[in-house]
Amino acid sequence: MSVQKKLIVLAAGGTAGHVFPAQALATQLKLRGWQVAFITDDRGAAIHGVEDLETFIVRAGGVAGKSIFGRIRSFIELGIGVLQARSILKRLEPDIVMGFGGYASVPTMLAARWLKCTTAIHEQNAILGRANRLLASGVSQIATSYNESKFIPLEAQSKVVVTGMPVREEVLGCNEVPYLSVEVDAPLSLIIVGGSLGARVLSEVVPVAIGMLSADIRSRLKIVQQCRSEDIEQVRDAYKSMGLEAELDTFIRGVPQRISQSHLLIARAGSSTVAECMAVGRPAILVPYPHAVDDHQSANAHAVASAGAGWIMDQSVFTAENLAARLGELFGVEGILKSAAKCACKVGVSNAASRLADMAERLTSTEGEKA
Repeated sequence: MSVQKKLIVLAAGGTAGHVFPAQALATQLKLRGWQVAFITDDRGAAIHGVEDLETFIVRAGGVAGKSIFGRIRSFIELGIGVLQARSILKRLEPDIVMGFGGYASVPTMLAARWLKCTTAIHEQNAILGRANRLLASGVSQIATSYNESKFIPLEAQSKVVVTGMPVREEVLGCNEVPYLSVEVDAPLSLIIVGGSLGARVLSEVVPVAIGMLSADIRSRLKIVQQCRSEDIEQVRDAYKSMGLEAELDTFIRGVPQRISQSHLLIARAGSSTVAECMAVGRPAILVPYPHAVDDHQSANAHAVASAGAGWIMDQSVFTAENLAARLGELFGVEGILKSAAKCACKVGVSNAASRLADMAERLTSTEGEKA
């Protein structure tokens, strides 16, 4: 008689920062013989890689920053989404439902609680997001990416398990690439990324800062930079005026491989960017997006800086002059970047997906024994 495969339902919001760790867990659990289903909204279903999962779409709506009428509409969407998710969960009868944050995860997690399913959540940032904060008290376990995470309700702190941030398989394939020492006259590789939509401030500040560097350092630079479509020609012209042939695009393909070949990353401090950079083991200058909900990007960046794996530059002080001074120091003083790269390797948790899968298996075993 064949053994029934265990089934996990993953619920994630419609951004890569929420979806990528869910994908990483799905890959790990499939290797262990689990069945996996994914419930998200329209945005989440459109993210590359989701096509490999059995995916269901439900309605959802966020309330942050909306008018009273916008909030009323979002609550209606949420109610419809809960009913849709409840119908899906009743049919699937999962062993566990795990949420990865974002407002699109809320309908599924509320429906799972309604049906008394075994539940857990994973938080990618150093601050518990609003969706996960809403759900924290009602789930069996809370997995975190950082040793210290803020805004976890007092009554839920005993449920916390530090697993790290699961990253995609293509990232893990890059974490054994050795860090290239910064040597005299050798090329210096710099990669600049601004998240899924790019960041205008990076396009405005970085080229000017590069122009302020010494001719010796500037001539050795190999630059890969993500730009917004409306900024790309201006950035290209700036580099050409310095005699630099930078590789520019609105979407950088193979980011993990590019990071592994770099000496330094300049980026926003979103959860996926930080996790992939640390998993690969590369130092970073992080410029947190100042308008992020609950300023979670600053918390992520501070965690990296505290570990000695990078440097935080708040956008208020992220000027060409300040960046040029920092780059001159990092590229000019032997050993600084290599030391930070070693710290990054210690921060990155390469087996986070496996640890999260272990947690899911322990939970289903425990709940099974209780039943």
